[in-house]
Amino acid sequence: MASAAVESFVTKQLDLLELERDAEVEERRSWQENVSPKELQSRGVCLLKLQVSSQRTGLYGRLLVTFEPRRCMSAAVLPSNSFTSGDIVGLYEDSGQLATGILTRVTQKSVTVAFDESHDFQLSLDRERSYRLLKLANDITYKRLKKALITLKKYHSGPASSLIEVLFGGSDLSPASEIPPLTFYNTTLDASQQEAVLFALTQKELAIIHGPPGTGKTTTVVEIILQAVKQGSKVLCCAPSNIAVDNLVERLAGWKQRPLRLGHPARLLEAVQRHCLDAVLARGDGARIVADIRKDIDQVLAKNKKTQDKREKSNFRDEIKLLRKELKEREEAAMLESLAAAHVVLATNTGASSDGPLKLLPDGHFDMVVIDECAQALEASCWIPLLKARKCVLAGDYEQLPPTIISHKAAQAGLSLSLMERLAEERGARAVRMLTVQYRMHQAIARWASEALYHGQLTAHPSVAGHLLRDLPGVAATEETATPLLLVDTAGCGLFELEDEDEQSRGNPGEVRLVSLHVQALVDAGVQAGDIAVITPYNLQVDLLRQSLAHRHPELEVKSVDGFQGREKEAVILSFVRSNRKVSAPRACPGSRAGEVGFLAEDRRINVAVTRARRHLAIVCDSRTVNNHAFLKTLVDYFTEHGEVRTAFEYLDDIVPENYSHEGAQGHGQAGAKPRGSAATARKAPGSRQPAGARLGRKNPGAVPLGSETQPQPSLSGGGRESAGSRDNAEHFRATIAEFVVSEKTQLEFPASLNSHDRMRVHQIAEEYGLRHDSAGEGKERFITVSKRVPLALVAPAPPAGPSGKAPLCPEPPSPEQTEPPVGEQSSWGQPDLKALHLERLQRAGSRQEQQAREGPRAMASGPRKLPEKKKKEAKACAQLPEGLVQGPAGPTAIDLPAEDDFDALVSAVVKADNTCGLAKCRASVVTLGQLCLHCSRRYCLSHHLPEVHGCGERARAHARQRVSREGVLYAGSGTKDRSLDPAKRAQLQRRLDKKLDELTGQRRSKRKEKGK
Repeated sequence: MASAAVESFVTKQLDLLELERDAEVEERRSWQENVSPKELQSRGVCLLKLQVSSQRTGLYGRLLVTFEPRRCMSAAVLPSNSFTSGDIVGLYEDSGQLATGILTRVTQKSVTVAFDESHDFQLSLDRERSYRLLKLANDITYKRLKKALITLKKYHSGPASSLIEVLFGGSDLSPASEIPPLTFYNTTLDASQQEAVLFALTQKELAIIHGPPGTGKTTTVVEIILQAVKQGSKVLCCAPSNIAVDNLVERLAGWKQRPLRLGHPARLLEAVQRHCLDAVLARGDGARIVADIRKDIDQVLAKNKKTQDKREKSNFRDEIKLLRKELKEREEAAMLESLAAAHVVLATNTGASSDGPLKLLPDGHFDMVVIDECAQALEASCWIPLLKARKCVLAGDYEQLPPTIISHKAAQAGLSLSLMERLAEERGARAVRMLTVQYRMHQAIARWASEALYHGQLTAHPSVAGHLLRDLPGVAATEETATPLLLVDTAGCGLFELEDEDEQSRGNPGEVRLVSLHVQALVDAGVQAGDIAVITPYNLQVDLLRQSLAHRHPELEVKSVDGFQGREKEAVILSFVRSNRKVSAPRACPGSRAGEVGFLAEDRRINVAVTRARRHLAIVCDSRTVNNHAFLKTLVDYFTEHGEVRTAFEYLDDIVPENYSHEGAQGHGQAGAKPRGSAATARKAPGSRQPAGARLGRKNPGAVPLGSETQPQPSLSGGGRESAGSRDNAEHFRATIAEFVVSEKTQLEFPASLNSHDRMRVHQIAEEYGLRHDSAGEGKERFITVSKRVPLALVAPAPPAGPSGKAPLCPEPPSPEQTEPPVGEQSSWGQPDLKALHLERLQRAGSRQEQQAREGPRAMASGPRKLPEKKKKEAKACAQLPEGLVQGPAGPTAIDLPAEDDFDALVSAVVKADNTCGLAKCRASVVTLGQLCLHCSRRYCLSHHLPEVHGCGERARAHARQRVSREGVLYAGSGTKDRSLDPAKRAQLQRRLDKKLDELTGQRRSKRKEKGK
């Protein structure tokens, strides 16, 4: 049964590997033929305009060269790329390829490449020249994978026979063996880790250790290896990447073990290079003899070049052949001695191939194979080490990123299914032990991953369950450092994604601004930039973020999700990028499909991104877009319920809200439906809580309330499908506010017990009714106050006296909503209300009489009072004014003052004043050619009717913003157009231009070839 399953598996895997190889070859060929170097750099596989910054000999005779961007600025950084340590790269200049090397180190500012120098090859690099590096395909890997599969197909007898039967379902797992009680090396292991160690040691063929993020998987694997060595076993330990293997080497070396690391020294971390085979051989007893033989070979080669005698040349060739044979024998003997003496040998999956040093060992030398990060490895690569032992331990997390596959067809056919995931599904709980205590994340961060992917089994260790950023040394307690979860929602704000149709990559400049503001807030609170990571799925967004942040915070890490797997930071900020409309609109990206989430649809990628954070996780996203994906919706809903929710309006002042109706927001309305209003113009009261945007460095302290539309915003509760509890709360708030509107009360307070989502609903509903809504208090003490606005048309009492005893010169300007005509009064809107003016004038006159009556006796008793110098000047100026003028805030105003008891004269004065230009110092008549200002309800002549001229410019701009947000159309004069090209758009246009030029150049070349024929 197993043999048939093995044969079927091998045949299918070989076909899929061929598809994958063809896809990679085709991709590389198209790069070389059709893609410009700039385009390759934008795809992350090429680095241009590099110069040599340092050059030294190291790594046992290999040449190490460090390259940096060819710019004199100290802040120059490399563009976003997919280069990692161990990649094979080609070094090029204008004349062509110079050499092939292996990347040893990659930072944001430099790359280091190791070149092998043979006896007849010397690489000479000029520091003044410009070079480029291109990632190359690795044929050796595919050859080793195919060889391992063919060996598996022909495998009949050997140490791995029983293991093959179990892994392909030919036989069941053997009963667990009995072992004596264990004394753990690491005494801090929790119960689930101890159980996993015991399970792995007692199993005879297969043990799977499922380690979710932060649960100490590597710690558990190290303990299993130490216990196996203590029992006398020889262990071969592998992983798909060099970084993962080096991590195990460091951990084992810390327990006084002497692990032996196989592989090219250039691919190893500097800290573990002393454990690699080359270093061990260099320290061995036979190293001097090997060096003498190499010296003899060099001397004979030199003699061979000098002589012209054929007989002597023949003798020299024979001598070289004998010396090389002796050298090979000596080296193999030294390697065999080192390998046999090692209790633990470590290599990558492909590095454990039989065409490497392990070919020197006999079959059955190893008792156990351990494969760490098995869920990230191709199953074919796992069979390279598995054929060397009778037992295996597989560790990893198949809920994180799977193996990287280029061919979509091969991935869909099963090439991306890892060995660990396949066996976990087939064998179930009998073969799997899961680690359940995580030591990384705050419990609020870990709970979402636990519930969404790990069946609620994860718990946070008490040491991390409640830790926050404010608990770090030197970090102040602010709103940002006191919350573990923060959602910054851009829904309805018009912060759409950029799209590069050629690259299939995307960016979002609006989210870049929001991320930058939040990073600055954390740094200002005392969080070290090196403790913060910004993660995003798209390379274009990585570039935009680095352009914005690298010069201000050099230690800040900005990477793609895939490049950050296996890492962690105290604070992580995620930019999801995707923001596109559900309904067609002129501002939508031309190539975006409505509500498309693209790269974000991979659940395991989101799991990796979220679980990198230890104390603080902030997500910047458009909830209306990402809620189209069910898994992402659970994340947004979780943050809405358990975290702090803010909108982009709290951070940015210059947002033009997206125009969509309540029905359109739910995906059922028509484009262009007119909403009932906008919160974009509603400003906080001067005494209200300072908004987040102001705290994060906005120039204008006035903030926009939470909602981006006046209708309830469905994005934060499920993209239009609200939960029953959320819907009931919204209806309750609406009923309460509606009752308040018709009552005689002027103020309504909501309790501090509301969560952030409910507070947002209250803000939105209050905005619908044209009420004032202010937040006050901090943290859990925050509450909302709703109050009624007083329209200008109503009779207002005399303004209260200021500290100096007189009325303020500049009364508070009316809100933009007050400039709109009341419902049912459109016909009379714009005409002066003589009765209101008359009553107001009488009230002010009465107030003056009462004040004079009160102050009269006191003034006579105390004698003449000396006026301050400023008041003396004002009185003198008033005395010098012509009759009929009074001194106003903006200068003398033309007003005739009749006797207060002459009603007809008073009305005539009001009419005359209304027929005169409302600007001080202007006596022009506005009876025939006058224009009413909607913002101050005064008439002005044609010379002064513009709001910016007579002092209503700020209110006019606010009104224009309101109109733009309500109608979704930019009118002439509503703002100054910024004609500077966005840097991201400029880069996108430049790439398209380069591509077009390359196409035209290729066409010209082909035409020349045809003419030449």
